[in-house]
Amino acid sequence: MIAVLKHELRNYFHSFTAYVFGAFLLAIVGIGAMLYNLQAAVSNFEYVLSFGTIIFVVIVPILTMRVIAEERKQKTDQLLYSLPISTVKVILGKYLALLVIYLIPLAIISIYPLIFAQFGDVYLPTSYGSLVAIFIVGAALVALGVFISSLTDNQGLAAGIGIAVILFNYYSVSLSEYVSSTAFGSAIALSVLALLLGVIIRYLTRNEQLASGISLILLAVITAIYFLNPTAFEGLLPNIMRQLSLFDRFNTFVSGVFDLTAIFYYVSVIVFFLFLSVQSLEKRRYN
Repeated sequence: MIAVLKHELRNYFHSFTAYVFGAFLLAIVGIGAMLYNLQAAVSNFEYVLSFGTIIFVVIVPILTMRVIAEERKQKTDQLLYSLPISTVKVILGKYLALLVIYLIPLAIISIYPLIFAQFGDVYLPTSYGSLVAIFIVGAALVALGVFISSLTDNQGLAAGIGIAVILFNYYSVSLSEYVSSTAFGSAIALSVLALLLGVIIRYLTRNEQLASGISLILLAVITAIYFLNPTAFEGLLPNIMRQLSLFDRFNTFVSGVFDLTAIFYYVSVIVFFLFLSVQSLEKRRYN
């Protein structure tokens, strides 16, 4: 795993990817600090971090688009399978390399509250609690990007899908106000998700019977609940969109509350998408 980590770090720093990622993140946080902390004379540095989360829509796909997609395009992913390490360690090595690149600009940003505290009343616990939260939010999005990269050998496609998915998640709370809150609308949406899950399982396992069976079982459960207790679906779709938002949970930390349930959610997202990434590589190994 350490060898994969070193190899990935060497590749990133020999290209412009790490530098572009760091430059964009530092630039957007710098603009936010100028607008909030300097011009508006607001002492809350956590507001700057909340302002800067929109940049993740662009920089995370840029950072993660090549992590596996490039390996597949160059056919060098076959070399990974010959290494005396498991697929889990390969994914973890690549993921940890991405986190190191992410931590470098965050380490620089972590100095900002201390500087501003010399000229105003900055509440450091909230500022650094928000910094911890934004690291975990970014780590969850990076895990999502790794999985998307594992699905294709086209870096541009991986970046495009990543931007679309993260952008949807960013605005999911706002969009939830415009989607149907009726029981029928929620049931239809859940049915579509059940079919989509079957497609993903089919892609990862190449087991059509397993994918079809899971989708059919989920569809049967949704149909049965809808006819027995349709009120259970009322307002369910907007609520799911709000609950799945990675960015909305970050606002809790900005408000000065260190939410352990949000941390658990972020860690669960990381583990889930890294697991899917491992399954994606394993599928390619045996096909």
